[in-house]
Amino acid sequence: MKVMLRKVTKTPLDFEVKSGEMTFKGYLEYYGGKLILLHANLNGSLEKSCDVCANDFKLEVDEDIKFFISDGLYKDDGTIELDVVESFNGFVDIDELLNSEIELIRSDYHSCGYCKDIETLEF
Repeated sequence: MKVMLRKVTKTPLDFEVKSGEMTFKGYLEYYGGKLILLHANLNGSLEKSCDVCANDFKLEVDEDIKFFISDGLYKDDGTIELDVVESFNGFVDIDELLNSEIELIRSDYHSCGYCKDIETLEF
């Protein structure tokens, strides 16, 4: 789902996209200057290999996501505390953002339930 950035206004523009068992649902809203605020929730489950035992397991995800999208190059003046994603073609691809967020979660350290239980045992 591609959204033309210049059509995003102060009235929130809702979106919902899915990939497998993951749902990315939220809204885009004009913030000021070249910045568009993305506020969303990423929810569902994905297959992940345990970083301890390497067995596959389902990782349950429920994360709130909030960042800015800049229509063009963003020059940081130190006043924005959120991350800024730059778009150079006047569009934002929500599906691409969803896939990026999924890959960020996959690249993090996660262990299966069995290994979590072992890690909490005291010897």
